This record gives sequence, C-alpha cells and structure tokens, in this order.
Amino acid sequence: MSDKPRIGFVGLGNMGAPMAARLLDSGYRLTVCNQALAKAAAFKEQGAVVAASPAAVAAASDIVVLSVTDTAAVRAVVFGPEGISATARKDAILLDTSSIEPDATRAMSAQLAAETGMRWVDAPVSGGTIGAEQGTLVFMAGGRAEDVEAVRPVIAHLGQRLTHMGPSGAGQVTKVCNQMLVGGTIAVVAETLKMAADAGVDAAKLPDCLAGGFADSTILQVHGRRMISGDLEPRGRVTIMLKDMVTACQLAQSVGATVPITALATELFRLLIAQGHDNVDQGGLIRLYTDKPLSTAS
Repeated sequence: MSDKPRIGFVGLGNMGAPMAARLLDSGYRLTVCNQALAKAAAFKEQGAVVAASPAAVAAASDIVVLSVTDTAAVRAVVFGPEGISATARKDAILLDTSSIEPDATRAMSAQLAAETGMRWVDAPVSGGTIGAEQGTLVFMAGGRAEDVEAVRPVIAHLGQRLTHMGPSGAGQVTKVCNQMLVGGTIAVVAETLKMAADAGVDAAKLPDCLAGGFADSTILQVHGRRMISGDLEPRGRVTIMLKDMVTACQLAQSVGATVPITALATELFRLLIAQGHDNVDQGGLIRLYTDKPLSTAS
C-alpha cells in the first residue's frame, strides 16, 4: 500500500490537466472530476478514478486540488450541491490553485473550516501551460504553515518553487501582484513592438537584441515573439487576464492603493474583448495596434 496521500483533482482545463497528469505519473492515487466528461475519461484510461461529483472526489481523497476559472466556480465546487463540503473531513486539505478574489478565499476558508474542519491552502500559480506541462510552475501559498508544509511534497512534482506568503488569502494577494506585472508588461510590450515596426526596425530582432539587458523579460521573450509572428492561439486566454486585472483594481480600491498603470492596462484588455477578440491569447493585445504579423524579415 502506498504511503502517499490520496489526491483528488477537480478541474481538468488548460492548467489542471497537465498538473493532474504529472501527479498520476508520479505514482499518486488520483481521483478526478471535471465538468467536461471527455477530459475526465482520458484520465481513466491512464489509471485515475473518475468521480461523479466534487463530493465524491473529497470522500476519496486526503488532499483535494482545485483548478477552476474564478471565484464563482470555486464557491460552486466547494459549497454547491454535491460539493466538496458535503463530504469534507477535518484531516483533509483543500489546495486551491485557482486565481480568485483574496477576500472570498478568506471567507470560504473560514466557512469550510467551521463547517467541516477541512483546511484550506490557497496556492495559485505562475508559469502558464508550459510550466504546468514541464513541472516548473511557481506556487504562492496562503494558509497555516503546517498545512502548506503538508502539501509541499505534492507541489514538488508540479513546480520549481513554493513560497508561503502568509495566512489565508496571502497566496491570492500575491497572484494579484503577479498578474499586475504580467498584464502591465504585456501592454507595454505590445505598443513597443508596434512602434518599433512603425519606425522601420524589424520587430523580430528586438527580443534577441534586448535579451539579458534591463528591458528583457519572460513576457518579451515568450509573448513578444508570439505577437511578432501573429501566433495568438490561446494558452492563457485574454478573458482570464481581464478577470485577474479587475480583481487587482478591486483589491487596490479596498486597501486604498493607487494603481493607474494597472487600471489602464485593464481597460486595454477590456477594449480588446469589446472588439470581439475574446478567444485569443493574452498577447492578443497586439490586435489593438495591428492585425498583421510585425516581422519584416519575409
């Protein structure tokens, strides 16, 4: 009998599926649940147990991992009909890797603990689908120190680093900060690349030219190159970025912080979606400036 904890996984989307696959490959007993049944069926073929509901996942698991789209989805999965709270145990841990509102995380964590004794670790991630596939994600965690340490061996199979940022909600606050940096940088990279092209410089040369300098960034090297080539197939959807940027603005207002650059970037993502580009990658912000590849190399 394996001494590894039994893992449940709810949400097998772009991020959840590769994370769940890595846990399965690492020898964990895995029970999964997903709204789209076809995705769950693929895991059954690989040896996972497919549960009919989040409640059934919780009943079979010591640690339940969530990877869903937003606050409403987390609330439904945890407290809705056939939700995790229906079968939650006081010796179990809920590990939420979703990106949701910090205040809602604190409230739901307290509610789950009061009603069932189940502990909550909010541990959103950074690194995108590539990081999920390669196991190089960065986790930022909120919750009790002992609970964060309890999930650390599991997270070791999914990411390169787990940092305990503080009590419940601290992981989500850190993810908001992450998204402010990502969203703002995407916005400035898009306008920079278009200006370079307008000024007669081959934008395709910028990432290599600036690599290693103060202006370099993962956003420039990954999203920038995709903007240049016109590859906007969604790996991180613009609608998800807007959701996170709105959360950032709401958090700033609640704590009295001034975030003019974040507010502007938020409106740019909102404008992109209003123009009908709701099914592109976050780097699709380049569509506000041009609908053609930027490289002059051809």
